[in-house]
Amino acid sequence: MTPRVPRLSSLWAIMKKPQAAVGRRCRKQASSLAGREKHALSSNQAPDARAGTIPEFPAGLAKGQEKVVLQAPVSPYHLFRDTAEITVFRESLLSWYDQEKRDLPWRRQAEGEVDLDRRAYAVWVSEVMLQQTQVATVINYYTRWMQKWPTLQDLASASLEEVNQLWAGLGYYSRGRRLQEGARKVVEELGGHVPHTAETLQRLLPGVGRYTAGAIASIAFGQATGVVDGNVVRVLCRVRAIGADPSSTLVSQQLWSLAQQLVDPARPGDFNQAAMELGATVCTPQRPLCSQCPVQSLCRARQKVEREQLLASQSLLGRLDVEECAPNIGQCQLCAPPTEPWDQTLGVANFPRKVSRRPPREECSAICVLEQPRALGGAQVLLVQRPNSGLLAGLWEFPSVTVEPSGQCQRKALLQELQSWAGPLPATRLQHLGQVVHTFSHIKLTYQVYGLALERQTPVTTQSGARWLTREEFHTAAVSTAMKKVFRMYEGQQPGTCKRSKRSQVPISASRKKPSPGQ
Repeated sequence: MTPRVPRLSSLWAIMKKPQAAVGRRCRKQASSLAGREKHALSSNQAPDARAGTIPEFPAGLAKGQEKVVLQAPVSPYHLFRDTAEITVFRESLLSWYDQEKRDLPWRRQAEGEVDLDRRAYAVWVSEVMLQQTQVATVINYYTRWMQKWPTLQDLASASLEEVNQLWAGLGYYSRGRRLQEGARKVVEELGGHVPHTAETLQRLLPGVGRYTAGAIASIAFGQATGVVDGNVVRVLCRVRAIGADPSSTLVSQQLWSLAQQLVDPARPGDFNQAAMELGATVCTPQRPLCSQCPVQSLCRARQKVEREQLLASQSLLGRLDVEECAPNIGQCQLCAPPTEPWDQTLGVANFPRKVSRRPPREECSAICVLEQPRALGGAQVLLVQRPNSGLLAGLWEFPSVTVEPSGQCQRKALLQELQSWAGPLPATRLQHLGQVVHTFSHIKLTYQVYGLALERQTPVTTQSGARWLTREEFHTAAVSTAMKKVFRMYEGQQPGTCKRSKRSQVPISASRKKPSPGQ
């Protein structure tokens, strides 16, 4: 087949600057902007999660800069030919979705709700919970949330402590706080009515970005607006053989453009959910089920696999009739760079391009489970509340202190921290139990775990921001998964009776950076 002549997309055709100069500036600025994006995409993310949605232009980006980025040439190979091809894509995907969609509580809630504000709220909660979190994990949290706060008004009247308590264990804890902030704004400032369009949702509600706004607007209100999350990125990159970095500004703009072009105006909410469902269940990161894909006939990645297989068969050389990308001005901005050749063993999983991610920075903390085993009403442990901003804001944790990786003066610093909360304590009973490693989104935190069991029955004085909880209360409190790991180690070691292990006397040798203030 003769390659088609590349052309500029309609957004870029209006530009007037010479192409050579623009190309140089485009490459330079696209690289610069990509480094400033707030959310990186990962093609290896669990497919059920709303993995890292494609970012918009940074807020400070000037219109002139945006136009320069948008000027790069796009081969028709990465676009859809005409409305007939788009119609086939829509019909095939929706027909498959109608037969194969999973029965999920938020879908039932939205489909059966006639009140638009309550429907939008049901979608809003699910979309926030699904960000970076798998469906199987979200189901129970969503069900408990909607039972406790079935309306925006109910959530708006709840305390942050209650929100954190229910969210505990779900991760990315700021999501719950921002969700409640949004509910309060709707109730207190917007008359109890959720904005109906993606633009107003994103502009008016805290914590609602481009993806979440589009999901609410399309599913709850029927606005024909496309959405792009990690699953949709994977589907679109494979369907149109987009091998460039999907987290770059230029590629993300193209993906959003494709999503908007494809969304079915008659069933926008179902279409968007179908695209995400396809990525979560069929077009998965590894071992995709191509034979079950409803749009495989339109998939450029599948066609490329077939072409590579034909090329590998020497007897069929010269008889290929598979369309390829063939730009006439330099390297195509949407194809994989020449430095990343096709991997025959991956097949369609060559798309999307894997984004290199910075490893989480390493930090170290000494932490202590301080217990009154003989307290009235049962054994109690001391918890203190974290600041209202930063990592794990507002959650409760065992007293801890940031320490140097060397471990020197670790016990002294921790004892001082404990005494600042609970008064004089028997230093000789402070025992090292081992270490717990927990990785947050950007921090790998190693906890050096200590235990201290008090013998006296009289209550210990505590400062504001601290409280004593029974073991049963601890397991239902607003504590992070990391704290539950620490407590499991404590329960297994029984520090009140065990001897100090040799391990507790060995300083930490791994090199770790000192934690930043506020983390």
